[in-house]
Amino acid sequence: MIKQVAMALAALVASMGCALAQVDVNKADAAALDGIKGIGPKMAKSILDERGKGGAFKDWADFEKRVQGVGEKNARRLSTAGLTVGGKPLDGTTVAAAPKADAKKAATAK
Repeated sequence: MIKQVAMALAALVASMGCALAQVDVNKADAAALDGIKGIGPKMAKSILDERGKGGAFKDWADFEKRVQGVGEKNARRLSTAGLTVGGKPLDGTTVAAAPKADAKKAATAK
């Protein structure tokens, strides 16, 4: 039973780490964009359409200007959730660190 709980906890921690991975708007496909909190299928399609029409986004200002529904406030949220433009988060934002847990300690806790 303890091993099952430890395995479930380890899987949960691993999946949380993946959710906070950085995604570059200029390289991501629809699925990767949809994985960012705040981007749904409709916005992901809009981003890909605009990137296909106008080329890669130069910076966050270019991204905000070209993608409908992305303003300063939304850009800040998306950056905090892991979206980057050219590999860079929006100035003044940081991606929240994934919580770390030692699976061995969790297994021996009980």
